[in-house]
Amino acid sequence: MKLPGHDAIARQADEHLVTHRVKLPRKVVERPIRQVGRRLLLALLVLFATALIVYADHEGYNDTSDQSVDLLDAFYYATVTLSTTGYGDITPVSDAARFTNIFVVTPLRVLFLIILVGTTLEVLTERTRDEWRLNRWRSTLREHTVVVGFGTKGRSAVQTVCATGLKKEQVVVVDPSSKVIDAATAEGFAGVIGDATRSDVLKRAEVHRARQIIIATQRDDTAVLVTLTARQLNRGAKIVAAVREEENAPLLEQSGADAVITSASAAGRLLGLSVLSPVAGMVLEDLIQQGTGLDMVERPVVKAEVGRGPRETEDLVVSVIRGHRVLGYDDPAIGTLQLTDRLITIVRATPGAQVTPGVRSMSKE
Repeated sequence: MKLPGHDAIARQADEHLVTHRVKLPRKVVERPIRQVGRRLLLALLVLFATALIVYADHEGYNDTSDQSVDLLDAFYYATVTLSTTGYGDITPVSDAARFTNIFVVTPLRVLFLIILVGTTLEVLTERTRDEWRLNRWRSTLREHTVVVGFGTKGRSAVQTVCATGLKKEQVVVVDPSSKVIDAATAEGFAGVIGDATRSDVLKRAEVHRARQIIIATQRDDTAVLVTLTARQLNRGAKIVAAVREEENAPLLEQSGADAVITSASAAGRLLGLSVLSPVAGMVLEDLIQQGTGLDMVERPVVKAEVGRGPRETEDLVVSVIRGHRVLGYDDPAIGTLQLTDRLITIVRATPGAQVTPGVRSMSKE
C-alpha cells in the first residue's frame, strides 16, 4: 500500500480540521447567538418604549439647549437614562414627568440593565461551567474507549460495546468533522474534533489512559497512521482497526493493532454465506449484533468447569483460548478445561443485562 506524503496528509487535515477541541455531551439548548440577539432586541424595545413615553409627555421636560424636547431628544434622553449616564441636559420638570420617571422609567432602566448585564454574566458563567466540566472530565476519565471515526463502522462499534454494558461516559469519539462530533455528543458521547493522526489530538482524547481503541477511519492509510500514533502513546491499550482492503491488514498489525477487521471481505463473506444459506447468514448477523437474540462472548473458565470437557459446560462453547492458542471445541489437545483457559461461547442475550467482569463481547462490527 502506498502511503501519501506528509504534505498530503497535512492538506487533508486542513480540509477537514476545524479546531482541536473537546466537546462534552449536554442538553440541547438555544444557540448562544440567538439568545444574545433576542435579548438585544428586547433591550431595543425597552429603549423605544421609554423614548415614546418621554415624547408623549415632552412638555414636562426641559432641554437646556433649546428649552424644548422633540422626538430625537426623547430618544437621546431615554438612551442616557437607561444606561445610567445621566448628563443632566434634559430633565423632568413637571410633576407628571417626574411621576412617570419614578414609576415607569426607573423600572425600565432596571430591566434594561438586567438584560444587558445578565447576558454578559450568563456568557461568563457558561464559559466557567464548560471549563469546569472539561477539567473534571479529564481528571476522572480512566480505562475508557476511544473511537476514531464515527461513520457507519465506528457508530456500529460504539453501539456494540455499549450494548455489552459500557457506559456512554466512558466513550470518546475522535473525528475531523464538527458535524459528526455534534451527532456523537447528541447521543451522549464525548467528542474531540481533529485529525487523529496528530498526537496532540489523541492526547485530548486521553488516549494514553484508554483501555481500548477502535479505529474506523474511511481510508486505510489514515488507519495506519492513527494506529502508529495511538500505539506510541499507549503501549498497553487494546487496538482494533478496520481496513477496506485485505492486503493492508498485515500493515495494520505491524503498526501495533491487536486485531484487524477487513470490512470489505467480511461483508463479502456474509453475502456469500447468505447466498448459500439465507438462514445461516441471518444467524451469523444475529451473533455479531450484541444485545438481541444470540450473543458471542469471551469469558473465563469458572472453578466448577475445571476438569470438564468443553461440551460439558452449560454454555455452548465454540473455542477455547489457552495461552496464545485458539483451539476448536473438538480439538483433542484441549483435554479438560483449566482454570487459566478462556472460552468463546454462544449465549442467549438478555436485554438490559450488564456484562460481568472478565466477560467480553466478541462482536467486531
